[in-house]
Amino acid sequence: MLPFRKIVFPVDYSEPCAAIVPYVKEMQRHFSTGLAVVHAYGPEALAYSPLPITDPDLPQEVKARAAERLRDFVERHFPGQSEIEMFSGLGETGSVIHDFVRREGADVVMLPTHGHGPLRRLLLGSVTAKILHDMTVPVWTVAHSSGAAKIPCRSVLAAVDTNEEGETVIRAAVSLAASYGARLSLAYVLEMPPANVETGFATYQDDFVAAATGRMERIKAKVGINAPVAILTGPVAEAVGEEAQRVQADLIVTGRGQASGAFSRMWSHLYPIVRHAPCPVLSI
Repeated sequence: MLPFRKIVFPVDYSEPCAAIVPYVKEMQRHFSTGLAVVHAYGPEALAYSPLPITDPDLPQEVKARAAERLRDFVERHFPGQSEIEMFSGLGETGSVIHDFVRREGADVVMLPTHGHGPLRRLLLGSVTAKILHDMTVPVWTVAHSSGAAKIPCRSVLAAVDTNEEGETVIRAAVSLAASYGARLSLAYVLEMPPANVETGFATYQDDFVAAATGRMERIKAKVGINAPVAILTGPVAEAVGEEAQRVQADLIVTGRGQASGAFSRMWSHLYPIVRHAPCPVLSI
């Protein structure tokens, strides 16, 4: 997976898209990667053409306009980088991006989330959701891209399970932290049942924490690292977000099951983790 050699940056010309350009540039610079900028346009693009809807030249004219707009974006945000690959395709955005990555290859896809109005805290954008679900390559995304970019990366938090995927996530986080000279912290969230008279699980919380600590220490020994570990309790997304704030993380690395071919526990919490994270999230 590392080092990254090719970034795919899907663009839709929105403000959140423009806001992550500094992150894309930094990733490109840090790993000396290639960059492919991809835009998908739909049937609505036909409405902006001066040609009649029945004109046989209309599809080619729309394609040319889409390509021109993409070139303008690249020239404005990545001036002087003539080696950037550009692709504009007709179709549903998530499918266009997925097909491009499958056909041309990529090591990481970088994009913002999109969520608007009262549903923002409940949903990720449909494109981001599709890419997180479908991609077999790491996906970098950020929900809060309006503030100052956290560049360069000085603190990496790995939010993991205590399974085989957790080891893979930790190894990726170790590699990233080492490449940036960044601090590395680990976090495991222990989901406790609600305390009540019937269950009484709270009585055994210390035992659960001790067991989780032992599992994490064994993974650390296997990977060969001595990073601090936080065993957290509570809702997963909120706990990871609070820990990221505590360690001043510039990047959260977590899993989504692709490493083992099956979606993991962290996958079920990935969308909320991204929403609550105070920094970008790299899911592998």
